[in-house]
Amino acid sequence: MIKPSNQPNQSQNHDDGGITFEVVELETAQNARQGDNKLSRGVYLVPNLITTASMLCAFFSIISSSEGAYYKAALAIFLSAVLDGMDGRAARMLDAQSPFGEQFDSLADCVAFGLAPAVLVYQFALHGLGRFGLACAFVFSACAAFRLARFNVQVDVVDKKYFIGLASPLAAILIASSVMMAIDHTNWLGSVGTHIGLAEFIFAVWTVMCGLLMVSNVKYYSFKEFDRQKVPFVALIIGVFVMGAVLYDLPVGILAIGMVYALSGIVTTILTKTKASRQK
Repeated sequence: MIKPSNQPNQSQNHDDGGITFEVVELETAQNARQGDNKLSRGVYLVPNLITTASMLCAFFSIISSSEGAYYKAALAIFLSAVLDGMDGRAARMLDAQSPFGEQFDSLADCVAFGLAPAVLVYQFALHGLGRFGLACAFVFSACAAFRLARFNVQVDVVDKKYFIGLASPLAAILIASSVMMAIDHTNWLGSVGTHIGLAEFIFAVWTVMCGLLMVSNVKYYSFKEFDRQKVPFVALIIGVFVMGAVLYDLPVGILAIGMVYALSGIVTTILTKTKASRQK
């Protein structure tokens, strides 16, 4: 005896009578009001518009990089990272999380934090290195895609307090802030990109390192529960000094904070492995 299926007849539910613009997805029990899985039509407007705005910033960054407006391109990546943080929070606040939103966010992140920074650093510093520079930029963009794909498949099986590997928005910010710093402080590195020198090779190594950190197994604190926890009062004072340093020199301040965070995961991993080996 064949038991009737609990799944809706997709041929009946998906028949829209020709050309249409619609999204039909299976809601999870978390979002379904009745508590059962069901098909739903449409998308949530606010979080997906924010994600679209993030992708628009990435598109603007790529166009600006191709036109030689590197500072504008870097600032667009910064804005894209801010919007990327907003869309997830908006979805949770409005109870507007959906499979479509998650997939759209990942695809937009791949453009914003994989392709846009790679194009920026290639056009600014690596194009003079020929195929080697092209390879370094591609390594970064490919690692960003790998990082996002791994995050999607591991999102339900890892501790949400930590990121496995450097988050792609932070890796993109490290690239963007380093470009801005090089533009503002030509007395440090010289005119990057005008000729092949030490600065170009430093950018090449830096780009590959940021890419490899994204696909590493180094754990980084995610700060997802940080806003719900109380901290010592001195942390507020430290935060004020950090903001002062960033305001004094935005690119250098952000780059320094990002580097400290990137190194923190490496140092913590080394200390953990050393402690574990001593206990054996």
